[in-house]
Amino acid sequence: MEIISAPQDMQARARQWRGQGLNIALVPTMGFFHRGHLSLMEYGKTQADRLVVSLFVNPAQFGPAEDLARYPRDLERDAALAREVGVDVLYTPEAAAMYPPGYQTYVSVEALSQGLCGASRPGHFTGVATVVLKLFHQVQPHTAVFGEKDYQQLQVIKRMAADLDVPVTVVGRPIVREPDGLAMSSRNAYLNPAERAAALCLYRALLAARDLVISGEKDREQILAAGSEIITSTPYTRIDYAALVDPETLEDVEAIEGEARLLLAVWINKTRLIDNTMLSESRLCCV
Repeated sequence: MEIISAPQDMQARARQWRGQGLNIALVPTMGFFHRGHLSLMEYGKTQADRLVVSLFVNPAQFGPAEDLARYPRDLERDAALAREVGVDVLYTPEAAAMYPPGYQTYVSVEALSQGLCGASRPGHFTGVATVVLKLFHQVQPHTAVFGEKDYQQLQVIKRMAADLDVPVTVVGRPIVREPDGLAMSSRNAYLNPAERAAALCLYRALLAARDLVISGEKDREQILAAGSEIITSTPYTRIDYAALVDPETLEDVEAIEGEARLLLAVWINKTRLIDNTMLSESRLCCV
């Protein structure tokens, strides 16, 4: 496995591969790999001749009061895990190279970025869309693989690529969970044992909503109330949002007609976690 840090070197390697007729897959990450990240890498290897994993804690997507400084980092561990998967290039650009002095160009995906995490974290998705577009230019992938846990992010990136005619196929892959159901996240490392136990309320809320829909319930308020009651009755919790939305537009729906996505963001003390699942009136959807 090769480790590349300079954007110009990454571009040169991508041009070389493309000149040889090789397909490239990209898995963008902020590092501190867990099983969810590794599943994206393993899928990426099946889709291309060369796999690039970017590791960049992007300052542009963190607000002033957010956890940029304490976001977990362990390059040596991450490199070892990527090597085991068979990653061809671990791309580790520096912030100064991605945002050099005088930098002033940003990408905004308007409607999809407004609500949900966009409301709680102003500017977040501008930072996400900007860095991902830069990565697309630097790595020149044919396929880019993202996890569905950050579902709004996935929809924002798909829209950005379509709107700006970026020749890349953006693929979403299922959430990977711990044996007890907690969605894997680098931020889970912040949780103490009591908070870790409380964090399971997100998964329990999704299960309760699923069971309600299986029983025939379609009404938005009833579905959200069932999940919210579980969360609010759990210690250490505060709901940021609970939303039932159209899977493509992310606009609120009043009732499930076909499919809808249930999205949750919950504070467990000082740690903000997100989770989601698809709910369907015609078939069972797993969480």
